[in-house]
Amino acid sequence: MPVLRRRSGRTGGADGRPICLVGPGTRFLSGITYYTFGLANALARHRPVSVVLLRGLLPARLYPGRRRVGADVSRIELRPNVPRFDGIDWYWLPSAARAVWFLLARRPRVLVLQWWTATALHTYLLIALVARALGVTVVIEFHEVLDTGEERFRPVRAYVRTLAPRLFRLAAGSICHSQFERDAVVDRYGLPGDRIEVVPHPAVNPHTGGEPIRLAPDGVCNILYFGVIRPFKGVEDLIGAFDGLSEEQASRYWLTLVGETWEGWDLPVQLAAASRHRDRISFVNRYVDDEEADGFFRGSDVVVLPYHRSSQSGPLHVAMSLGLPVVVSAVGGLVEAVEDYGGALLAPPASPDELRAALVQSAELAGRRFENRRGWGDIIPRYSAAVDALTARAEAA
Repeated sequence: MPVLRRRSGRTGGADGRPICLVGPGTRFLSGITYYTFGLANALARHRPVSVVLLRGLLPARLYPGRRRVGADVSRIELRPNVPRFDGIDWYWLPSAARAVWFLLARRPRVLVLQWWTATALHTYLLIALVARALGVTVVIEFHEVLDTGEERFRPVRAYVRTLAPRLFRLAAGSICHSQFERDAVVDRYGLPGDRIEVVPHPAVNPHTGGEPIRLAPDGVCNILYFGVIRPFKGVEDLIGAFDGLSEEQASRYWLTLVGETWEGWDLPVQLAAASRHRDRISFVNRYVDDEEADGFFRGSDVVVLPYHRSSQSGPLHVAMSLGLPVVVSAVGGLVEAVEDYGGALLAPPASPDELRAALVQSAELAGRRFENRRGWGDIIPRYSAAVDALTARAEAA
């Protein structure tokens, strides 16, 4: 077992406060997994970082992507100098006790909990209570107010309404990725706005090593939608917009859809099969591995994300990291995410006609690459400053 000792916390970083990040591991792989690993690796270049991972997020049969739970589809790794515990299972025993021992051994000064789903709430409450007992400052990093699938179920909403305030009271403050998200958190949970720091989401590509994958023929504009297929993603609007192109217009485009169907949302599959331009649509209806993901982005000319709502979008940030033109719905935090990106076109949500006009306009940007000003190198100083500000405020209280 590790030796229990308090670390001085005076090596590396702005003031050397060791940080422990808590987020999902690779067994239930998601965009938040990639973010957690990327954040840990980037922070570790500047200050001591450790990681506690959620291994068994929930019973696999209840997970929308249950067919790939535990599948080897990603090569992401933590840097060797990042201590990690992998990980805690939803049923706790014996993993929760081992996680507590890990925290006792590491003695971080700050604990950052990645919030996006109610399934982690009971575990986060336990870890936060232990952290507070050790004198550790707790920070909540919001990626969603609540997962959209969970939002539909009244018992889940009631569960969050009952327990989440207890968790949030244990925190010194929060980090959000946009002003929109900050306002949503204040409105939903009643958290004080002066204890919420806004730090933009980095535009990075965690999927590497892939050769370009282009299912479209040469000489046409290859439009890519990438991500899980869910009701709020608006993929049916994109297919409707594509279907509305004239035959002459359609001859200049190809639509590539890459993503795994969740929540039984098969409408996009049906519409693609019935489209009058179906011979110009490629549909890869599964979760692809890292190399394939990288390849599909590199093989595209324009990335289109027609969401009905969104706080942030991993595929959007991947596209911007590669300098690709993007068409995104003017919803949620996406407007702020692209405000300083020269290759972005905004379209109203749930409007296939206006989305079609944006598609036509985006073809003029195909082949160009745009500057990305939000790599980890740009974001980490702001992130560290936000964590330090929240911690200093808590320590002074």
